Amino acid sequence: MPRLPGSYHHISEEYPALIKAYEALGEAAQEAGPLDEKTRQLVKLALAIGAGLEGATHSHTRRALTAGASPEEIRHTALLAITTLGFPSMARAFTWISDVLDAQE
Repeated sequence: MPRLPGSYHHISEEYPALIKAYEALGEAAQEAGPLDEKTRQLVKLALAIGAGLEGATHSHTRRALTAGASPEEIRHTALLAITTLGFPSMARAFTWISDVLDAQE
């Protein structure tokens, strides 16, 4: 299981019904369509990159690796952001992804 931030654990302890509903929504979204786990994680990674979320980019990089994505596929996901988000956003995402990939190597 990927690491979750401390804030998630705190909220989970304080508001268990909220987290239960949140996790059920996430599971329903995962199962709502035909994408396989690796593709879903690469899409989630792209969404995290587009939203500029460092923690989510780290998390979905780890999840994509667990789902079978190669480091090259993960880096390619970041590179694709260049024409939509611009060079600075792509470079930022590439750095965040490298945080995880470099730690794995």
